[in-house]
Amino acid sequence: MGRRKLEMKRIEDKSRRQVTFSKRRSGLNKKAQRLSVLCDAAVAVVVFSSSGKLYEYCSGGTNRCIDEKGNVVSVNDMTELEEELSAALMHTRARKTQLMMERISSFLEQERKLSEEKEELKQQLQLASAANRKVDIDDGGQRGGLDDTADNQ
Repeated sequence: MGRRKLEMKRIEDKSRRQVTFSKRRSGLNKKAQRLSVLCDAAVAVVVFSSSGKLYEYCSGGTNRCIDEKGNVVSVNDMTELEEELSAALMHTRARKTQLMMERISSFLEQERKLSEEKEELKQQLQLASAANRKVDIDDGGQRGGLDDTADNQ
């Protein structure tokens, strides 16, 4: 039985997404390890999960890996990079929170204005209703005299 083609889109079910992430992450590390052994290459894999957790793989038993330019990168350098990424992520989340709070404030202000407008319209409706009742009373209760005369005949 052949494999079916998988549509490339986000997996909505959280537990299925986590299982897929774990399986594919371990498969990626396995491929990196094979590439390292077969081609005698230094390979490093860095993966951040959606929750921000860091997963890494580095070929060989050393504390050094090679970056994309062929430069040697130490574990300390990688740790420093992780801290920079973490700080950037915190900054991004803070900005996102700020924008969301501004948007909420805007919605609350809009809601307040609409409530005021609603109350004003209510008052206008009450005044109009009161004016109509006053006209009815002044008219002696007869608005359309034709209907009353037709009923009386």
